[in-house]
Amino acid sequence: MVGAWGARMTKAEAKPATGEPPDVLIIGGGIAGLTLGCALGGAGVAVALVEPRPPALLTAAVFDGRTTAVAAGSQAALAAIGVWPAMAAKAQTILGIRVTDGHSPLFLHYDHREVGAEALGYIVENRVIRGALLDCLSDLPNVTMVAGRHVVRLDQDAALARATLDDDTFIEARLAVATDGRNSPTRQAAGIETTAWGYRQIGIACTVHHEIDHCGVAQEHFLPAGPFAILPMTGRRSSIVWTERADLAPALLALDDDDFLADLTLRFGDYLGRLDIVGPRFSYPLGLMHAQHYAAPRLALAGDAAHAIHPIAGQGLNIGWRDVAALAEVVIDALRLGSDPGSVATLERYERWRRVDNAMMLAATDALNRLFSNDIAPVRLIRTAGLAAVNRAPPLKRLFMRHAMGVLGDVPRLVRGEVL
Repeated sequence: MVGAWGARMTKAEAKPATGEPPDVLIIGGGIAGLTLGCALGGAGVAVALVEPRPPALLTAAVFDGRTTAVAAGSQAALAAIGVWPAMAAKAQTILGIRVTDGHSPLFLHYDHREVGAEALGYIVENRVIRGALLDCLSDLPNVTMVAGRHVVRLDQDAALARATLDDDTFIEARLAVATDGRNSPTRQAAGIETTAWGYRQIGIACTVHHEIDHCGVAQEHFLPAGPFAILPMTGRRSSIVWTERADLAPALLALDDDDFLADLTLRFGDYLGRLDIVGPRFSYPLGLMHAQHYAAPRLALAGDAAHAIHPIAGQGLNIGWRDVAALAEVVIDALRLGSDPGSVATLERYERWRRVDNAMMLAATDALNRLFSNDIAPVRLIRTAGLAAVNRAPPLKRLFMRHAMGVLGDVPRLVRGEVL
């Protein structure tokens, strides 16, 4: 299979970008790609990772002011590959989650003690996660990071994937993995189609400081325009993930700091006292995307290159981490058995494992967003009654909690906290 980027070069015209050919080439150094590099490299797999941006930019506060709700299963995976200790001191434990619908007095409350867990999850700044992963990669002698370079072409044949870079060098590996985002050029060049639609919503992210401690409780308020999430951070701070109508969001983002804070406070409330905005605001369009296949000859998709979901349940990066954990497991198992990590059988095992779980999560978040992002009176009554009913049904609530923690079902060994 031949990719569709640029003019094809012969081997005589190009030079290798790395020394010994790696077993796996990772295209894209976002959080999913970095995590896969750490997971494979820590197990002795030879890896090359190509990332166009310099590492210093990936950890800069101005690059990405968002945070991630690291589910308990994802935290176990990060601990198993050895990167969690580097971010643990800057992680805020989620001890509870409170879900409300508008101004209804009815609610759903999750408490970590109800499932006997130390935490439901953790809130960590994305730049902290990237920094810990980059530090881990730098300590792995069998991982080569090629920063500041683009893959301009990917060619695949029966034995190898061959990536040509923008400096006329190339990398050959038995398996290439695309972790280059929801608009993945690698996926597009491979001809893998997607199912996708937008939500006519914009996500607004910022950080606030407040007078009163949040006590480790996350809040999710369902408002007519979309969910408004308050995620606890260290140091009496909270990360705001504010979903707003696409036609209204530009005016909100154009407000000066005082007026923006006033609008934010109307939605936040006064239960944590005075608020102050810390740092810049960020915005991004919201939509759903699902690749029709996760694999092609010598190529696998993982993370946002395979799927993108609404942030309503904070599960986007967590299902990406489960992709990474599953792919690392099947690749390492294949290598230990003397099999081909890029074979059809290996990649089919990965796709079967992850596609159903991801499809169910995409469908669930899409349905939740459509159900709660409106102000239709009969629908509002039904959903608030539903929240209250789940709150009074401990077995059902524990099931939902464990699902949100990412520990239900056929999870990879890393998600169970086992070293590969």
